[in-house]
Amino acid sequence: MKEQNVTGGWITAEYSMLPYSTLQRKQRDISKGKIDGRSQEIQRLIGRAMRAAIDLEGVGQRTIWVDCDVLQADGGTRTAAITGAYVALSLAVQKLMSQGKLAKNPISHGVAAVSVGMVDGKPLLDLCYTEDVAAAVDMNLVMNSDGQFIELQGTGEEATFSQDELASLLALGKAGIKQLLAAQAAALKG
Repeated sequence: MKEQNVTGGWITAEYSMLPYSTLQRKQRDISKGKIDGRSQEIQRLIGRAMRAAIDLEGVGQRTIWVDCDVLQADGGTRTAAITGAYVALSLAVQKLMSQGKLAKNPISHGVAAVSVGMVDGKPLLDLCYTEDVAAAVDMNLVMNSDGQFIELQGTGEEATFSQDELASLLALGKAGIKQLLAAQAAALKG
């Protein structure tokens, strides 16, 4: 950011599923010479979610990189990465403050994410792989600690869904995010 004469900072993320995080070995992106489209989209999502939680001016002229390596995948890796990235970002900011590199905490809100879906006509929270592939509706919610949405990604997988189903998925997702925000706060205090 300094080289671009921008007074604020930047938050970005790297996301990668490690080779044995899935049942069948996943080849590393580096061996292909480029990052795959899915990983690139998830990296951008994580970065957007983190930037929504922080005052970039307060970060100063620095870039904070958040690494998200998936060790074991069973569905919901992007939402788990966002939830973990917020904890990592908070720890990085705490370290910068303890070193005197930041005068005050630039983080304005907590951030967490969950997956929800309609499986066999029922709303489910935090879908595992088998539930995800069977879901008629699949949705990811990213929210802040003020209950505001940062991002919604939802689709009917070869199906449609009603406004009532959407409302039930949003309510379930919000309840799950509230639990995650509490777990994050407890982890950051400990």
